[in-house]
Amino acid sequence: MKLSAKTRYDAPGHPPATITEFQGVRSLHLGTSWVQGAMRIAKPDQIELEYVQMMMMWLLFNPQPRQVVQLGLGSAALTKFCYRRLPDTRVTAIELNPNVIAMCEAQFALPPNDERLQVREMNAMDFVLDTANHGKVDILQVDLYDEEARGPVLDSPEFYQACYDCLSEDGMMTTNVFGDFSNYDKNLQAMEQVFDAVVWLPEVHDANIIVIAFKRAPVLDFSVLYERAGAIKKAYNLPAKSWVNGLKGWMLDQH
Repeated sequence: MKLSAKTRYDAPGHPPATITEFQGVRSLHLGTSWVQGAMRIAKPDQIELEYVQMMMMWLLFNPQPRQVVQLGLGSAALTKFCYRRLPDTRVTAIELNPNVIAMCEAQFALPPNDERLQVREMNAMDFVLDTANHGKVDILQVDLYDEEARGPVLDSPEFYQACYDCLSEDGMMTTNVFGDFSNYDKNLQAMEQVFDAVVWLPEVHDANIIVIAFKRAPVLDFSVLYERAGAIKKAYNLPAKSWVNGLKGWMLDQH
């Protein structure tokens, strides 16, 4: 994949989108040194970063969702993966910054919208508050950061309630809680007020903690989950066994 001349998008009113490349990996930035997403240039449809892979842990509970919604496009890793690897799934990504969308199309192999893929330039809060979206989403993936990356941009109980409202009966939300330490408790408490069950995995590089929140608490049968993890590894080359280990560790910690 050859770099075109356009390696910066800076439509006014939003942080500029820029890229860096190192050892075959292209990273997205919003005008700062913080990495907002990454892609291995030789494998554009794989998920490069471990914490982003973890956002897919809902596959352990629902291998074939009808509708996946991504809040915060990042480098489009999750959006592309769901679109390419889950052919029966409709995928929607909500992104406020037009520079990010333009950069993903130009440099991160984001395919154009079609009947299964919709990338929409809009505010995530507007999306989740819209009653037209309530009860429709099987999987909601939330990774909302601004250029400073101090913590999630949306983290109020009202936001998480609206996320819950968007989910179908057995819907799940995965979210990345990153930033100042006080953010973790604030976000987890806000989620626990709303969701039936909230589980988080041990932190991975750069203090990213991935949380999975269930509209309806699942029954955790670890022998079944390990079996499913093997199938996920085989089908998608994702390290799902480590997710199950993390869930198990969380259960032990809680008791």
